[in-house]
Amino acid sequence: MTQVRSLEGRVAFITGAARGQGRSHAIRLAREGASIIAIDVCSAVAEHNTYDAATSEDFTETVRLVEAEGGKILAREADVRDSAALAAVVKDGVEQFGRLDIVVANAGVCNWNRFWEMSDEQWETLIDINLTGVWKTLKAAVPSIIEGGRGGSIVVISSVAGLKAMPGQAHYGSAKFGLVGLTQAAAKELGEYRIRVNSIHPYGVNTPMGVDQGALAVFQNYPQYLPNFTPILTETAFAEPDEISDTVVWLAGDGSRTVTASHIALDQGNSKV
Repeated sequence: MTQVRSLEGRVAFITGAARGQGRSHAIRLAREGASIIAIDVCSAVAEHNTYDAATSEDFTETVRLVEAEGGKILAREADVRDSAALAAVVKDGVEQFGRLDIVVANAGVCNWNRFWEMSDEQWETLIDINLTGVWKTLKAAVPSIIEGGRGGSIVVISSVAGLKAMPGQAHYGSAKFGLVGLTQAAAKELGEYRIRVNSIHPYGVNTPMGVDQGALAVFQNYPQYLPNFTPILTETAFAEPDEISDTVVWLAGDGSRTVTASHIALDQGNSKV
């Protein structure tokens, strides 16, 4: 007996899909039957990052893995700060696959500093990518979901830092808290179109950004910051991307049809410490 896939025939637009969480979300949604429209900038976009940027080769591997699941994928290198590029890839994806149902706004960067020691560029670049880039992603995608008339689901990838501010990351926390406000406003504006909007808030995830060694310098210089980063569940230091994808798949599908304007903590309890 053939198993019915929960997202059969639907189309998902995923940002930051070259590796890490974005790749995992693309694979899992494809496994459930969705066709994928994927973007990634595939280059260094923030000079203060202390982890390597994703590459075109990483993105090619995402395409291979999605296709290995039997999925269809349109993959294009694009920057979430570029509204014209976002609009173009959504247009081309809808033309190729016939519809758009799901958005996973995943792209983002992370770096460290005390707020008064940040340059304007460090602050502004991160806010432009992590907050304004999500707004531009939703702005590009939502008209196609509305036009389809079937409703849909938007999943915003925020962070535990969007529930609890972290020292050394004032810009990151400001962006991730901003996503909470964007999620709530978008959910209220899109409810009449049966489009649900929710955010998820992971703690550390086993990705190049999530295990960034640049944090060590901050902790060495300011060990008093460490208690802010202590989780309640201590058995595993980092979640695996696939564990975050479990929630993305659930929010994308009909099993969460009553859930909108919610902020789901996948944070090993850290936001309560």
